[in-house]
Amino acid sequence: MLKLALLDIGSNSIHMILTEIQPDFSYKILDRFKDVTRLGEETFKSGQLSPDALARGTDVVKNLATLTRNRGFTRIEAVATSAVREASNGGQLIEAIEQQTGIRVRVVTGQEEARLIYLGVRQSMDFGDRNVLIADVGGGSVELIVGNRNKLLHAASLKLGAIRLKDLYLRPDTTPSAGRLERLKEAVEAQLKAVLPRFKKVGFDDFVGTSGMIGNLAEIMHLHKTDRPIPQLNMARFSFKDVAAAEKLLVKTPLKQRHEIPGVDPKRADVLVPAIIVLRALMERLDIDEITISDKAIREGLLHDFIERHREGIQAEQEIPNVRRRDVLRLARKCQYDPVHTHHVARLCLQIFDQTASAHKLGERAREWLEYAAILHDVGYLINSRQHHKHSYYLIKNCDLVGFTADEIELIANIARYHRKAIPEDDHRTLKDLPPDLRDTLTVLGGILRVGDALDRSHFGVVQSVRCAVSSEAVDISLTATDEAALEIWAARERTDLLGQGLKRTIRFTQTAATEESDA
Repeated sequence: MLKLALLDIGSNSIHMILTEIQPDFSYKILDRFKDVTRLGEETFKSGQLSPDALARGTDVVKNLATLTRNRGFTRIEAVATSAVREASNGGQLIEAIEQQTGIRVRVVTGQEEARLIYLGVRQSMDFGDRNVLIADVGGGSVELIVGNRNKLLHAASLKLGAIRLKDLYLRPDTTPSAGRLERLKEAVEAQLKAVLPRFKKVGFDDFVGTSGMIGNLAEIMHLHKTDRPIPQLNMARFSFKDVAAAEKLLVKTPLKQRHEIPGVDPKRADVLVPAIIVLRALMERLDIDEITISDKAIREGLLHDFIERHREGIQAEQEIPNVRRRDVLRLARKCQYDPVHTHHVARLCLQIFDQTASAHKLGERAREWLEYAAILHDVGYLINSRQHHKHSYYLIKNCDLVGFTADEIELIANIARYHRKAIPEDDHRTLKDLPPDLRDTLTVLGGILRVGDALDRSHFGVVQSVRCAVSSEAVDISLTATDEAALEIWAARERTDLLGQGLKRTIRFTQTAATEESDA
């Protein structure tokens, strides 16, 4: 299974979820973390993240990264939304996070944020054959999306986030005056008036609200109506009357007493009024009678998007835990390699390597380089069959194989390059970046690959296995074949030059099984 951490750096809170993705692409949420960092505080007025916000954001992500890695999660996908994307110094936060944690944060656009929210909500409920309007009321922005179970139809990102509206229209630490509330409502109405006609035109049958802000409003509405805690947030339903009643309750309650309202999260007490005004105005303008709550949003959307974009890689990771081998096979498949021939050549090469160890004295790492070069030796056919060995060199060298050093990649590329035709010469351009101390290794491994590839000259697997006898003067290679191997023996004899040079011995062949042939 793949262990994945998902980080969402929002304007109000920083969230992280820890997940395990199963081989069948299902997933399990193992843990969730949240810190109300308020990165957006004052940002939408000043246009900058404050020094305190920069420090808070970096420290929270550092702590989450440490916790995550201590639990064995090395893969972290991270996004940042409106506060970071709008702040003139948002790049400072992204840079500080990468320098101090190694996490690369992707700053998403409003449209991309809407798409990810849609993906998250779509997985939490059955849309059936209906179009669904989704509203996510965040700290910096409000995303409106219409979509069905097949695709997103229309989306808009509005600058109506609860922190933004609080900072722009309400005084901190005071109960809002009638005049300030009126100006806030006018700003909300102006933005909704500009975008809602298109949503009406597309059309929708159901209305879904999501985000931590709306989740907290749902808890308040349920307690206000029933005097009982909400049993389940996802799929809970509330009427427009419930929303209007909660707005009235929140507005009339002084800020200092607002946290006493049952269900109010004290850390959100100052931003719930702008949030519910946006929600009520949206429902009122669109004549919406009922809202359904989703407890899934951008983080879950990020997870589903990751699974879809990395489906092949996730499957490969389950099948091939070794990252180096996995990436070699990824490149081979991408280049449309011939797996039957390639893996057969690799097996023959490893047999020769293992049985001539007393002569070459190379270790396990060299054995691995040989196998990977054998798997990739024909990838150059993707470009052109003519001089495909040279094309193989350039593809391997320039494909950024994961988990390999630059010297290792250079060596593997050169082993593949010399599997046919000329042997390495000092003036060859492909050798200029190969460290001198790997030149002898290239001679041995390149020599083995030349012979191994020749022993499957017909690509029919005629030579099943080899047995090598090493003496001080020669290496006698006995071939077990399913049929007459004259072509393979001829080809191998033509390719013994480099291996003979590397092992400082004569290379001879004998076939067993079908016929007996000696190269005396």
